[in-house]
Amino acid sequence: MKKNVLFYVILGITFYSSGFAQYPNWINYTNGQVVTAIANNGNELWIGTEGGLVKMNKTTGEMTFYNHANSGLPYNDVRALVIQGSNIWIGTDDGLAKFDGTNWTVYDTLNSGLPSGGVHALAIEGSNIWIGTNSYYGGGLAKFDGTNWTVYDTSNSGLSDNYISALAIEGSVIWIGTAEGLTKFNGTTWTVYNTSNSGLPSKYVLALAIQGSDIWIGTNGGLAKFDGTNWTVFNSSNSGLPDDYVIALAIEGNIIWIGADYDGLVKFDGTTWTVFNTSNSGLPDNYAFALVIEGSNKWIGTGGGGLAKFDDTNWTVFNPSNSGLPRNDVLALAIEGSNKWMGTMLGGLAKFDGTTWTVFNTYNSGLPYNYVNALGVEGSNKWIGTRAGLAKFDGTNWTVFNSSNSGLPASAVRTLVIKGINKWIGTYDGGLAKFDDTNWTVYDTSNSGLPNNGITALAIEGSNIWIGTDYGGGLAKFDGTTWTVFNTSNSGLPENGINALAIEDSNIWIGTSNGLAKFDGTTWTVFNASNSSLPANYVTALAIEGSNKWIGVWGGLVKFDDTNWTVFRTLNSGLLSNGIRSLVIEGANIWIGTCGGLAVYNTTGIEENSNIKNQNAKIEIGQNPFIKSTIIKYFIPIRTRVILSVYDISGSCVKTLVNGEKAAGVYNTTLNSNELKTGVYFARLTTGTLKATKKLILMK
Repeated sequence: MKKNVLFYVILGITFYSSGFAQYPNWINYTNGQVVTAIANNGNELWIGTEGGLVKMNKTTGEMTFYNHANSGLPYNDVRALVIQGSNIWIGTDDGLAKFDGTNWTVYDTLNSGLPSGGVHALAIEGSNIWIGTNSYYGGGLAKFDGTNWTVYDTSNSGLSDNYISALAIEGSVIWIGTAEGLTKFNGTTWTVYNTSNSGLPSKYVLALAIQGSDIWIGTNGGLAKFDGTNWTVFNSSNSGLPDDYVIALAIEGNIIWIGADYDGLVKFDGTTWTVFNTSNSGLPDNYAFALVIEGSNKWIGTGGGGLAKFDDTNWTVFNPSNSGLPRNDVLALAIEGSNKWMGTMLGGLAKFDGTTWTVFNTYNSGLPYNYVNALGVEGSNKWIGTRAGLAKFDGTNWTVFNSSNSGLPASAVRTLVIKGINKWIGTYDGGLAKFDDTNWTVYDTSNSGLPNNGITALAIEGSNIWIGTDYGGGLAKFDGTTWTVFNTSNSGLPENGINALAIEDSNIWIGTSNGLAKFDGTTWTVFNASNSSLPANYVTALAIEGSNKWIGVWGGLVKFDDTNWTVFRTLNSGLLSNGIRSLVIEGANIWIGTCGGLAVYNTTGIEENSNIKNQNAKIEIGQNPFIKSTIIKYFIPIRTRVILSVYDISGSCVKTLVNGEKAAGVYNTTLNSNELKTGVYFARLTTGTLKATKKLILMK
């Protein structure tokens, strides 16, 4: 039976295209040390990370950061990059973007023929771009010529699998690495190579590279070379390859460079194998995720050590992060004056004072473990709950409490709350502890009314402590004497697994794995995805701001004012991930810990307005983000008084650059970063009745 290839001509659809930030009230702070893709373009190196896109000047090392909040990047987790003329194409885990240096064009499954939002491989063939997507939401291979989309998948072609992990162009032939083998397509005929019909060592193809008439194939079972007839397989048993899991390949003449999973970088010249790792070289991390050759320079993207350059003699390491955040999974947040404290998954503890980041981990401090679940502030003391104990840090000294040296019933701490001198500590499986700086009191299922020893959330209401427990336990209230337990059998609680708690006057709000509940002491009200605008039932975090309830779910961020629901997702806001881990409120700023980094939403910040463009007046920003200075260019159509000022994110004017009458024309003025701190600013142009605002980001 003849198979019909899907062919799209997109008519009547406007692609999202922009030359400026779409979400000026949002800031993304990310760690970019997991480098997933690299593209070389003259003196510019483009770096794709799990925290966004970076453009680096190879001469100066200066970096420009693009993320979901400050640009048209659809998602911060970048998976593939390719250069086509003056354009860079960016494959992310939630869409494809094209950037020409000024304008962004975003393609997704709704506005184009893209078969899946997860774009993991890209290749250029003349005017065509080939796009490899994953199979989670359809998947397959797409070809886009700038107008028409053609989609190939397992139902309409000879493609071996819809999960595409690698692409390589050899003349008119495209080689496709999938989760079910290697596919070759010459425009007419499909040929599939797998472990049954060829010398391919594993069906899971992770990387491809062309060397003359040979194709090199990296798999999770070793490295293969195929010359069109013969297969040669290299693995850790028969060669100098240190690991059978090959994740990246690059060609330098007769040399092939190989990224090995957790075993470093490998050079093979056809005879000799040379292995570079963190023990014998300047490689910052043994996970060599991405490789690009530029002359004698090897650019290596690593799985946690950033970007490395190796010129055959010297190693240079670059950190393509826009912040000092040590990991992108932010599990806990706390405010201490102007300091923001962040607990991360396996990255330790971070402090940010608005300008400077300080990271504390097991290598440079007394932190007992880098997995930080809970934070509390008591005067000058910070209490830090980790999976290996509770730590107290007074700014100088560290004191660690665990099940061996104190009354803590289990070393793995999941949550904590402070009232007065009492620290209430919830553990993973040892119950609840109270510590008054001298005495420990432990409550568990054997000596109290606690329904489960796995404590997941805590909240203080007057003399009551509310305790959320793990699956099967439900919610408990303890007034110092009496225990009251609420569960799905005896109350309106929708689920016995509690993830988050928050107090609002006499109401307690309970985030569960099956919706949100409000309990006023008598009545239960349950909100879920079926009876409200809650986008998902798995509630992970709660914070109260006046009458507003901020709700983190595994599906976005929600604000509820008792009447209206406002949902923030990556599709409609500067939120960098829909997986919310933690929330804390600082005035008008909502700090949001996610599984993709830290976001800040300013509820009263200046909105960006470009209406002046429609009235023949214009404002443009040069380097943005900028480090030392940037040029602000503006055009006015008639003689008028002009005021050009710079405002911070709170709306306060910090600099006035122009204030006077100007003739019609184009003007440039320089904004220097002197006296300004790292952060988000807005340049506002006022000309008579016309106004325009543009966002600037200062990175010192």
